[in-house]
Amino acid sequence: MRNFDINEDPHRRYNPLLNEWVLVSPHRAKRPWQGQNETISTEKLPKYDPTCYLCPGNVRANGMNNPNYESSFVFENDFAAMKQDEIMYEEDIRHTFFKAQPERGISRVVCFSPRHDLTLPEMEVAGIENIIRTWQKEYTDLGSIDYINHVQIFENKGSVMGCSNPHPHGQIWAQSSLPTQVEKTQKNLKDYFIKNNRNLLQDYLKAELIKDERLVIENDHFAALVPFWAIWPYETMIISKRHITKITDFTAEEVTSYATILKQLTTKYDNLFNTSFPYSSGIHQAPTDGGAHEEWQFHMHFYPPLLRSATVKKFMVGYEMLGESQRDITPEKSAAILREQSDIHYKNK
Repeated sequence: MRNFDINEDPHRRYNPLLNEWVLVSPHRAKRPWQGQNETISTEKLPKYDPTCYLCPGNVRANGMNNPNYESSFVFENDFAAMKQDEIMYEEDIRHTFFKAQPERGISRVVCFSPRHDLTLPEMEVAGIENIIRTWQKEYTDLGSIDYINHVQIFENKGSVMGCSNPHPHGQIWAQSSLPTQVEKTQKNLKDYFIKNNRNLLQDYLKAELIKDERLVIENDHFAALVPFWAIWPYETMIISKRHITKITDFTAEEVTSYATILKQLTTKYDNLFNTSFPYSSGIHQAPTDGGAHEEWQFHMHFYPPLLRSATVKKFMVGYEMLGESQRDITPEKSAAILREQSDIHYKNK
């Protein structure tokens, strides 16, 4: 019997945030690829597109005109996933298998910039700071509504991630319930806090900084790393170093540091395959139900689908759907690859 090699041998890794496991199969990274190749757009976008429903001054799908905005711009989603209407509903307790309940909420779109051709890595730090201040305002405004208990800030970037418009933008969904993934995280953070009287992600970050195996970028206030339990090939997480439960806790210096690390990380993503790197990203922070939530620690997830190149992505199929999540390239290897990428965007070289 030989000794276990974490870089070569199949093994499972535990995710304490979700109380789930992921299967890691490093040897599979060597297999040849004859599967699907995505089509990557090489079209150079204009600064302004008269047909884009997100550009300043243009008409949206609902017939309303966008203002001639000069920084970020927020509006109610014209095709919102949730409605604000209060609905009377009495659950039939006889239903064991057919449970349903109304969900009340608000969906908004956040245009990052009036420029149609800019993504986060191509923006100036000051422009990203403005986006962060917009997120802060929206978290405060939406969270202060009595029936809103959770505010989810996220971005889908790239057509491969289902983004229907290339104009740089994100979304905010605010709702009365905790979404499933957040509810799982809430439970595990709280269980750890009650048991240890400490914050799970603060303890985890301290351990990661000591090991220094999966760290990608670090500054005075934030660290970006590939989680030990990462599922997606180049998945990363940004964690605040100070105990911050929500985005509105940031100091002015932390806003700048957060903007800087966002620009650096997304630049490294683009430089990896010399393409506008697709991903879904989102902020996890304390619910807005009025509780103190000391168990929470501000963090942001990035879930990019690309695996081997700009045209080869990872699929969640087969075993992942029927068993548990699985990855080939180890988190340590992907962190090293990301670390090596330049902080200067490939378009500017």
